[in-house]
Amino acid sequence: MYNSISERNPWSSALLIFLTAMMGFVIIGPMIGLLLAMPFVDGSFMDFLLNASDPMSHPELKAPLFIVQGCATLFGLIVIPALYVFSIERKNPFQLVNQRPVYGIMLLITAGITISFMATNSVFIDWNANLQLPESLKGLQDWAKEKEDLAAEITKFLTQFNSFGEFAFAFLVIAILPGIGEELVFRGLLQPELHRATKNIHVAIWLSAIMFSAIHMQFFGFVPRVLLGALFGYLYYWSGDLRMSMFAHFVNNGFSVLMIYLNQLKIVDMDMEAPEAAPWPAVVGFTIVTFVLLVYLKKFYEARNSSLQ
Repeated sequence: MYNSISERNPWSSALLIFLTAMMGFVIIGPMIGLLLAMPFVDGSFMDFLLNASDPMSHPELKAPLFIVQGCATLFGLIVIPALYVFSIERKNPFQLVNQRPVYGIMLLITAGITISFMATNSVFIDWNANLQLPESLKGLQDWAKEKEDLAAEITKFLTQFNSFGEFAFAFLVIAILPGIGEELVFRGLLQPELHRATKNIHVAIWLSAIMFSAIHMQFFGFVPRVLLGALFGYLYYWSGDLRMSMFAHFVNNGFSVLMIYLNQLKIVDMDMEAPEAAPWPAVVGFTIVTFVLLVYLKKFYEARNSSLQ
C-alpha cells in the first residue's frame, strides 16, 4: 500500500525517525517558539516559564503559549522530519503523499467515520479517566493525575475563546498543524518502517499508535488515543494515501475545537470537554455506523487498487 522511505535496518530507521522527531518536538520546536513568543510576554524568560504553570491566573499568556505549541508541532513534526527525509534518506518528502486523485465521497466517509468514532471512543475516555491503579502504584497515579490536571487546565485555558481570532489561531495550532505533523511522523514515516521490521501490518499500526499516544504524556487518556491512532493507521494503510489519515486527524481535532467554540457561543449544547461517555444507545448506534463506513471504505480502496494493477 505504501513504500518505505529508508533502505537501512528497519528497527534502526524507526528509532532514528522517532528520536529525530522527538528532539524537534520536545526541544528545538519549543525553543524556537519561546524565542518567537518573548516579544508578546511582559517580564523575563523565567517569569514566563513560572507563570505558564498557572495559566488561568495569567490570561495574557494565551497567545505566547499557542506560539510555543504551534512551533513545537511545526518544526518538530513537520519541518525537521521533512529535512530528515530530504537530507538523510535523500528522498523528496512530498513523495510521501500519494499523487492519485482524492475522491470527495471518500473524504465525506472519512469525516463520518472520524466523528461517529468519537461516540465509541467516549466509553474508553470515560473508563481511562477514572482508572484506579493498585495501592502500590499510588505515587505513580498521583504524579500522573497531577500532570493530567495541569494539561486539562492548560487546554481549558487555551480553548476559552474571547474572539473569532483566538478561535482561528487555536484551530491552526490544535487542528491543522497536528493533522499534518503527527500523521507525517507516526503514519507516514514510522508505520511503514515498523511494517518492514515486524512483517505484520497490524503490529505496525498498533505500535505506531502506542508511540503516538505516548508522546502526549497523558496516562489517563492513553488508551483512547491509542485507539484513535490505530484508526488513523488503518485509514492510511487501506487507502495508501497519507492525506486520508491527515484529513481524519484534522476532522477529529477540528470538530472538537469547533464544537467548543459553538458551545461557548450558546449555538450548540454539546460539551466536548465533558469526560463522561455518550449515552449507550448513541454509542451502539455510532459504533455500527463506524463499522459499516470502515468496511465500505476498505472495499472501495481494495477495488480501486485492483483496477490500477
